[in-house]
Amino acid sequence: MTETVAADQLEPTAETPPHPLPELLANSSRWTDDMVAGAGIPVQDSPIASVGGGIGSYILTDYLRVAGGVPTSGLRVVSNLGHPWQTYERLATASQISSHDRIRSDSASRPDNIWGFPSYALQEAVQERSLAPLAQVFLEPVFDDFYTPRLGVVMRSIRKEAQRIRYWDMLVRGEAQLVRRRAGGGYFVLFLDPRAEDPRPMALRVRDVHLAVGYPGLKFLPEIQEFRRLKNDFHRVANAYQNHEHIYQALRRRPGTVLVRGGGIVASRVLERLILDRERHGHPTRIIHLLRTYVNGPHGPHRWARRPGRDGFAYQGFNYPKSVWGGQLRARTAALDGAERAEVYDEIGGTTTAYRREWQRQLRKARAEGWYHAVCGTLAELQDDGETLTARMKVAQGEFEIEPDFVIDCTGLNADVSGHQVLRDLLQHGGARRNPLGGMDVKRSFELIGAQSGVGRVYVTGAAALGGPFPGVDTFLGLQIAAQEVVDDIAGRGFCRKLGPVTSTFEWLRWAAGRRI
Repeated sequence: MTETVAADQLEPTAETPPHPLPELLANSSRWTDDMVAGAGIPVQDSPIASVGGGIGSYILTDYLRVAGGVPTSGLRVVSNLGHPWQTYERLATASQISSHDRIRSDSASRPDNIWGFPSYALQEAVQERSLAPLAQVFLEPVFDDFYTPRLGVVMRSIRKEAQRIRYWDMLVRGEAQLVRRRAGGGYFVLFLDPRAEDPRPMALRVRDVHLAVGYPGLKFLPEIQEFRRLKNDFHRVANAYQNHEHIYQALRRRPGTVLVRGGGIVASRVLERLILDRERHGHPTRIIHLLRTYVNGPHGPHRWARRPGRDGFAYQGFNYPKSVWGGQLRARTAALDGAERAEVYDEIGGTTTAYRREWQRQLRKARAEGWYHAVCGTLAELQDDGETLTARMKVAQGEFEIEPDFVIDCTGLNADVSGHQVLRDLLQHGGARRNPLGGMDVKRSFELIGAQSGVGRVYVTGAAALGGPFPGVDTFLGLQIAAQEVVDDIAGRGFCRKLGPVTSTFEWLRWAAGRRI
């Protein structure tokens, strides 16, 4: 359970333009070894390839190495990232989460530890010689906020575990272009090394493919996208997941008005930063907070499924209700399909933020002093006359205009799977299809339906599997549950070991001792 920057890759790196393929390869949904050799494409062999290289690839790699006993020679990770937490950390920082800040993640959701024990709260209690973290877990959420770990602690723990499992021995630097079925079974993973002066296609010949490619890109709503395109203005109008530190620096030097758009966890972080900077530096920053939906009380379909809400925000400890990761909602969703499953997603979805007492104090003060205003409506148009930025907003009473100095859009990431070239190619040539919510259609094992190739399977985890039998896919715990399902499926097919109690205990002791595997 993590900040909705998806426990997987956050700021997507621009895709390398596809290298022109010979017509025979480009138009064929199934490649032979001779076809690939005839095209002059060098081939490496590996039983399993994971494409993406972010948190999702790292977590599956950890499970395959620890639980499945797969050697480093049996797995390759195709990625243009130097380390798996790279994009997560960069976008977390851009969205105002410093290494000392706590992320929206549960104490036992440990990407470095497949057992979840000891939890982050227990680790912090031991390291700081304090019972406060354990007391917070005991009292949450009624008498205290949910315990959540610090970003820096999480990133350091991932680094340590990646070193322990020899992650970099399995890393193949490259930008994945497509995945095609291989005649006789398995797949070819075509990739380019964008660091090369003249990138040429290379291929991995594998039995199984795992895809954890994250979100295809940032989400820009039409009016903001149009303004940026026409005015080429990336200074005054920013996405919260992009580096926008210049806005805070400018507001330290002079008074200004900021239009913040969105009601999720990232908007809460941006508001916190704006308020803290005003308190620390004394400049009279004015905040207009635009919310498409204004929540002013508990809401939900019935009395047993209601979220608290107030002052425009819908409050929830994590991205989803906790039962989606291992309770009744997980079981209920897995048993449904099609429109019925979509209804459950609609019921439990929606934009939420965490309820944190310090944030409530800040907003109460800002409202009382009159320099924070929440508005329910939509942004109709952005205009620029060369000097002044004008935002025209539609509200229930009509329309009105403000002249903000800056606009910060916190409306999220683009989840359209067709925006990623590998997923798009699988939909066109690989037999894959979409689920009712538009994500890739997967089984409970996260096998991509319709993409089988002989003994080979394609597995999809993370944001691309949203809308499948398991709702909480784009979170730390969700990625771990998905990895467990994938490894269990591979083990059931006889290609890796199945983790039993004796082996599990032995592997946990090795983990606790920090022994490399």
